[in-house]
Amino acid sequence: MIRTLRTRFKKEILAEFIPPKKPTNKVVILCDGLPSLPAKGEALEYFSRLGYWAFHIRYRGTWESGGLFLEKSPDRDVTDAIDGMQKEFVEYWGGRKFKIKDPRVYLVGTSFGGCAAIMASRDKRVKKAVALSPVVDWQVQSRIEPIQKLAAFTARAFGAVYRVERRDWDKLKGGPFFNPIAHERELNGRKLFIIHAKNDLIVPWKPTAGFAKRVGAKFIIARAGGHLRLATAIKKPYARRIASFLKS
Repeated sequence: MIRTLRTRFKKEILAEFIPPKKPTNKVVILCDGLPSLPAKGEALEYFSRLGYWAFHIRYRGTWESGGLFLEKSPDRDVTDAIDGMQKEFVEYWGGRKFKIKDPRVYLVGTSFGGCAAIMASRDKRVKKAVALSPVVDWQVQSRIEPIQKLAAFTARAFGAVYRVERRDWDKLKGGPFFNPIAHERELNGRKLFIIHAKNDLIVPWKPTAGFAKRVGAKFIIARAGGHLRLATAIKKPYARRIASFLKS
């Protein structure tokens, strides 16, 4: 297993990363679901082997990152990490310094992270974004994980790992905050590849299908697969399609 390195952007955002073997300016940022465990070594290795700088960030207010979760829109955490990649950064294990010249950034996110990837794709520095089972409209409440239940579960099961105020959870009930449907006119659908499964019981697929059509995104609706995880991006049947989309 390749050793993952660690750095920090904007003083608060912790990121694990694996550099590519050959020089490149291609960068993939992995965007997690909510809640989730931070171990993404397999996905980092996969994209590193494909020739990308592979990064996995921790949102502000989660795990080793500073700040408060949801105080700022999580797509801001992604773009702030991109800001940090524009200059030299240091990995903490050995103190080695890295510089990516003119980073070409690609995003891969799932569920909550799919929402982050879509929102962050508005940044001109993001070339492509892949979203698996993304939340596209927070007003459409999940039957299994409504906001109130998700907030209570996260507090009980993860404790201080997610440092979030109740008022900030309430931001996800609808409106423009971190909500792709409220920003459709700002999105470039040609940059987006969205995959959703019909039997997803956590995030319903129909709002996603309508959203993808309206913004002109590449869209696949799968008959099965449930709520798609980040591992979906690196395994059959979608790994080649995703890799091809990012490369095109």
